[in-house]
Amino acid sequence: MKFRTEVDIQASEIKIEVEDKIFSIGSCFASEMSDLFQQGQLQTVNNPFGTIFNPFSIDNAIQRLHDSEFYIEEDLITFNEEYISLDHHTSFDTRYVHQTLEKINTKLEEGNLFLQDTNWVIITYGTSFIYEFEPKEKLVANCHKIPQKFFKKRLLCHQEITDSIYKTILNLKDICKENVQILFTVSPVRHTKDGMIENQLSKSKLITAIHDAISIFENCHYLPIYEILMDDLRDYRFYKEDMIHPSSQAVQYIFDKFGAAYFSEETKDFIKENFKINKALQHKTEDKKDPKYLDFKEKLKQKIENQQKKVKHKIF
Repeated sequence: MKFRTEVDIQASEIKIEVEDKIFSIGSCFASEMSDLFQQGQLQTVNNPFGTIFNPFSIDNAIQRLHDSEFYIEEDLITFNEEYISLDHHTSFDTRYVHQTLEKINTKLEEGNLFLQDTNWVIITYGTSFIYEFEPKEKLVANCHKIPQKFFKKRLLCHQEITDSIYKTILNLKDICKENVQILFTVSPVRHTKDGMIENQLSKSKLITAIHDAISIFENCHYLPIYEILMDDLRDYRFYKEDMIHPSSQAVQYIFDKFGAAYFSEETKDFIKENFKINKALQHKTEDKKDPKYLDFKEKLKQKIENQQKKVKHKIF
């Protein structure tokens, strides 16, 4: 007897190997997945522009990363005595223009270099809604808590979304490794502030546009992350207290599903052992000279050294 409808991720013929590089961009769910890649000691870069949600802004970020086009002071605005880029998350805001630009351009340069050697790109769209900053007639990635009266909100049309996805794919295929695999997902986080009906409309436009776009490109795939949470984990015990964001248990479940479909056997074993090491590293003691604790540390050091022998990049 079945008590739920399980959603599977189709197994990939090409697998993620321990030395592969994974670039991810998009919503906060992309960051949660990237955190697990990092814990597993895979090479990953996530969101060089900070958390961004809509296809237009993600495409703009990929274009700037592709061109390695640095930001200058004229690209910024000032609000509440801070210098702000409307293309970036609020984490880039500072009180000094040179600091904001340094944070932005350092991440841009890092992202450009990483993309040139990237094997896998994961793009997670969160919404079809976008805001236009009316004083500059500019579509933005983040409103930075600037008063709403300065913005006009609207839904991106289907053509705008598909055009953004097309351009994103073309830029990635140009800058990344020749056989780069591009995986598209829709964030399972519901944007309830838009309204429940509006959120469903927004997500459905994303799903439709992704399928339209990837049908004409090789090495582009859709991961049913949204469907796993909506149709497989249909229980609020898989959500955080806000009833919107998936719990750590749900994120781990999705990560395991993804790994089963995309990780090679060597990568699965590598990540599994590194998760155990990460957990052991969190162990604390009041007596750091306890022989048992010293023996524990020595054995842990040996495990890390054994893992390091499996890869060229630095781990832990």
